[in-house]
Amino acid sequence: MPRVAQSQSRVRGEMVQIVPAGWRDFRAVLRLERLCFGRDAWPWTDVLAALTFPGAVRFKALIGEKMVGFVVGDRRKNIGWVATIAVHPDYRRRGIGGLLLARCEGALATGRVRLVLRPSNQGAYALYLRQGYELIDRWPRYYRDGEDAWVMEKVLAR
Repeated sequence: MPRVAQSQSRVRGEMVQIVPAGWRDFRAVLRLERLCFGRDAWPWTDVLAALTFPGAVRFKALIGEKMVGFVVGDRRKNIGWVATIAVHPDYRRRGIGGLLLARCEGALATGRVRLVLRPSNQGAYALYLRQGYELIDRWPRYYRDGEDAWVMEKVLAR
């Protein structure tokens, strides 16, 4: 992954740093993935792959030394995909998800970015709408429990 500088933003009085994530973040990312997604969480092998695969875009959100969120993205031809994004439940609705999403979009450097979510995840859906994503498709019975998935896309300004 090319070297990417960190960014800082003040969110509700706290300084949030968005910095590159790597294999050394494996345990913290795995814990956060499991906390945020439960049965839908990636297995440890997928988390490790996401943190080490060449070309993957991966960032973490830090408040002080505590990881409060992360995002992983990848490029497929000229479309970027947000593979996973999570914010610790105690830190949601503070703008951290939007910061991670924007940083991932910029690093993907593609004309379009897509992501998949559960229709029942209304908090994430609202975030993606605010960030300029539009619903473009539905994948039937995508999740283990049979819930469909919504596919959303954002066309990025060049």
